[in-house]
This record gives sequence, structure tokens and C-alpha cells, in this order.
Amino acid sequence: MVQKYGGTSVATPEQRELVVAKIREAIDLGYEVVVVVSAMGRYGAPYATDTLISLAKEIYPEPCPRELDLLMMCGEIISTVVLAQTLRRHGIEAKAFTGGQAGIITDCHFGGARIIEVKPQRILDALKLKKVAVVAGFQGITKEFEATTLGRGGSDTTATALGVALRAEAVEIYTDVNGVMTTDPHLVPQAKPLKVMTYSELCEMAHLGAKVIHPRAVEIAMNGRIPIRIKSVFSEGAGTLICDQLPSADMEIKTDKMITGLAYIPELAQFNLFCPQDVNTSGKALEVFNLLAEAGISLDMIQVSPQRITFTVKEALFDRTTAILEETGLEFKGAKGFAKVSIVGAAMRGVPGVMARVVNGLYKANVLLFQTTDSHTNIGCLVRQEDMTRALKALHDEFGLGE
Repeated sequence: MVQKYGGTSVATPEQRELVVAKIREAIDLGYEVVVVVSAMGRYGAPYATDTLISLAKEIYPEPCPRELDLLMMCGEIISTVVLAQTLRRHGIEAKAFTGGQAGIITDCHFGGARIIEVKPQRILDALKLKKVAVVAGFQGITKEFEATTLGRGGSDTTATALGVALRAEAVEIYTDVNGVMTTDPHLVPQAKPLKVMTYSELCEMAHLGAKVIHPRAVEIAMNGRIPIRIKSVFSEGAGTLICDQLPSADMEIKTDKMITGLAYIPELAQFNLFCPQDVNTSGKALEVFNLLAEAGISLDMIQVSPQRITFTVKEALFDRTTAILEETGLEFKGAKGFAKVSIVGAAMRGVPGVMARVVNGLYKANVLLFQTTDSHTNIGCLVRQEDMTRALKALHDEFGLGE
């Protein structure tokens, strides 16, 4: 069994007691336990990763990526040692590991490395000695022995990668909510916890803005066919099970709801480029996209049609995008103040009328729709930022997610 705990779960002695209780429960059920932890606390806390980064930037504003990764690893290592000591105080044998010591081998992209291999022999050795292996998440080591960090959501990725390498029965991701919700309960109070989801549904929701787990972590678990269960450290609830098949049954997950949940991405800008009739739009789109890619600007909701190219970027990139587009000589319009609201559901594939219901829900809520994109499992809608919460509530009601 692999369990992952976020930084807030190990930030105080009281919260660490809850973590110890979860670990002991798994041991009593006969599991060998591997625990992955994040850095303790959030910005301002002495060991939080953002606090450590601020310390370095106070001295010199542009730290070297290699040294910055070394510093960013410290928060997780501190959490690992503190939790291992806490387990020992409760009579549970434990051994702490850095990501590299745990066998997490990565490429050499500092600040956003990808796992290329896992060699968990030292973890297996600790488990044979009946010890809980406590592993620092978010980090690894290259084949040249350089320390690296995995980027946003790296501890989730560490947990699922270890789960696959160890052929664990499941990976449990502990958060402050009891599983995945139909949408953000802070914006839609009617949001409900989901009992079961497919890997593809959770991956879509994560890519589309849901922050419960990083999509890369889901992809690793999906490829290794390791079930994920997202649970609350504060309750005994079963949480949300993520898999392709129900346990002990050779059947696909079925649901009576066509839509599983909603996700959102705020603070977007939309650009519309206009091409003259005598210009090959595809060729011009290639030029525009190459220029933006070279500048490191990621695009979303891309649509190319004769005489028009439309896409969105993060609002913070509006000025940089504008400056690049001015170099193309094309007429264009850009505007800030948008948000992307998406419905997600594996059961919508091939079902007529889903888009009609999306438009109906937004129309009844008086929400203007500026652009849409879709795939087999999601439909994304571009709306005004000030309409985002109203759009989420309208679609949540339209598809009966609160029932």
C-alpha cells in the first residue's frame, strides 16, 4: 500500500497524529506501507517550499536552477524525517528516504523533471524488515546523480510511480476533502463527493483545472493499472475510487449520470486573428504558433478556420502575446477577463444533445458563451470571468450533479 500525504497533513503535531492513525490502520490490516510526504505547510511556514525559495531570492533574485532544486528538496526531506520520528515515537519502525534514495530516476530538466525509471530495491529491503518506508515526494535524481524536482503535483507523481514499481494494491492520496467533488464546493455549495471515476475522467478534470491531483500522476497509475483512492485525512469516509474496472468484477464502471463533474480555469485572455482572403490561413497559423512556442507561451481552446485563428492564453501572458502578434502584421483583437468552464464525463461519448443542454443551462443563467472546445469526454466553454461561478452552478444544476 502506498499512501501520500500533503504538506498540511504533516504540518502540526495534531495533524501528524491523524496520519499515524491512518498508517497504523493499514498495518493492522496486513499491509506493508510506503508513505510519500510533501513539504510542511504553506508560504510563511518556516519549512514551506515557497518560504525557502523566497529566502534564496532575497540574496540573489535569479537562483541557478540546479541549486534551486537542491533547496526546494529540503521541505520534503524535513517532512520525511519528522514523520519517521513521529512513527517511531508511536512504536512503529520507520525509515526515511529522499527521492533519489527511494530509486526515483529522472531526466535532467531542473524544476520540472520527468520520472524515467524507478528502482525501489531499498524500499523493498525496508519493507522486508517490517519498517514503514517514508519517502520525500516531489524529487528524484538523475543518472549523473544530480538532484531534481518534479514540478507542480510532484508528490502525487512520486506516489503513483512508486505504486506501479512496487505493484501496490492501491495508492491512497490523502487531502483535506473526502474525495473528488462534482466541482469546487467553495464556489458551488451543492457539490457532492464522487464514489467512483475512471482514470480518463479524473485526468480530464485535472487538466481542465481541478486541483485534487496532478494529471501526470493519474496517467502513471492508469498505465500501470494501479487503482487510486482519494480520501480525507480527517474522516473515515471511503473517498473516491479511480480505476478502469470495479474491484473484483470484470466490468466497466457504469453510472447513471452522463456528466461526472465540472472543472474551471480562471484568468484567461482570448485572441482572434483575422487573415485576408488571399492568405493561406494554415500557413499563417503555423507561423503564429511557432512564434508563440518559441516564446514559451502555451495556447488553449485553439480553433483555425478560413480567415480566422482563435485561441486563449493565461491572462498574465497577455502583453507578451500581444507583442508577438504585432510582429506578424495580422489584424487581431485580444481581450482579458475570461474563464474556461468544462463539463467532464466518460458517458457523454456519442450521446446526442449534450451540447444543447450546455447551451440551455448557460442561456437560462444569462451567461454569454464566447467559444467552445470539445473531446470525447469533455466540453469546454469560454465565459466572462465574472460569470464563472454562475456558469458552474448553472451546469451543475442542468446535469443534476447535486442530486
